[in-house]
Amino acid sequence: MHGAKRVYAGVILSRVALVDFRLPAGSERGEEQRRISRGSNSLSRVIAALLTLLILIPIASAQMSNGIMGPPSNTRPPYLENVGIDQHLDSQIPPNLTFTDDAGRSVMLGDYFGEKPLILNLVYFHCTMLCGEELAGLTSAMKLVKFDLGKEFEVVTVSFDPRETPAMAAAKKKDFIERYGRPGATAGWHFLTGSADSVNALAKAVGFKYQYDPKTNQYAHATAIMILTPQGHISRYLYGVDFPPKDLRLGLVEASQQKIGNPVDQVLLYCYHYDPATGKYGAVVGNILKLGGAITILLLAGLLLVLFRLDKAAARRIAARASAGPSRADQGKARLSRTKYV
Repeated sequence: MHGAKRVYAGVILSRVALVDFRLPAGSERGEEQRRISRGSNSLSRVIAALLTLLILIPIASAQMSNGIMGPPSNTRPPYLENVGIDQHLDSQIPPNLTFTDDAGRSVMLGDYFGEKPLILNLVYFHCTMLCGEELAGLTSAMKLVKFDLGKEFEVVTVSFDPRETPAMAAAKKKDFIERYGRPGATAGWHFLTGSADSVNALAKAVGFKYQYDPKTNQYAHATAIMILTPQGHISRYLYGVDFPPKDLRLGLVEASQQKIGNPVDQVLLYCYHYDPATGKYGAVVGNILKLGGAITILLLAGLLLVLFRLDKAAARRIAARASAGPSRADQGKARLSRTKYV
């Protein structure tokens, strides 16, 4: 294809260059015609060169993007080859995995199952970039949701660096509990550390893949929170470091099997559905139109009922006046009228 384009450009150039009208030498008209012809040929060559460039530039760009000057778009850098999140929706989190909480006590994940929906996230406490942003984003979103941490739901934050200690977990917890600023949150937000075996088992269960970089002494990892049912099943993944309060609230309501929330949440869940591909709740246009149509019908029915009742009330008033005879006011008007005409 590229060779055909080059040949085509060459044909254009050769054909344009051959345009030369020959008249007898020595005549003034012939000299003038030759000067015009030479100028036309120069202009034609410039146009042909521009056409050739226009054809060759896309070819060169494609070769640069697909050749040695640009790696394939699906190629990851070596330090990100094993980094990402694979969704395991509805999977059970192993309840017997043992960790150490921020107070130094040995706990199992199953200790937090059974009563409330849970938010689970994996970070490491000395992370200098994404982990702090993720915790800050989660804290901001929880502050904008009316559900109280520790009352309607709980949070379990697990360090995936087995070198970190309960003291580091306690310091991180103190920081973000203060940022959250609501009473009762201390008992509802759990910061855990654990052995490599427990961490790896939990990461595998939720599909969380990360990679250690010894050069920087840091971990390459993605960011997400997992919303769990009270029984420890994965209900939703929310990606990123900024979590919309609407998505967080709807995720908690769904995970709780509607044990928390109100009728408005049920209407919102009818209009917004979770999209696993994006990790967000999106509007379902069909359901919104159905809901709008139902509301319109109800309003029209209510309006007709009001008009019907008003009409019946007016008919009753007219009938009551007719059966009661003329009123005193009407009688007075009649006497006055007769007096005038007399």
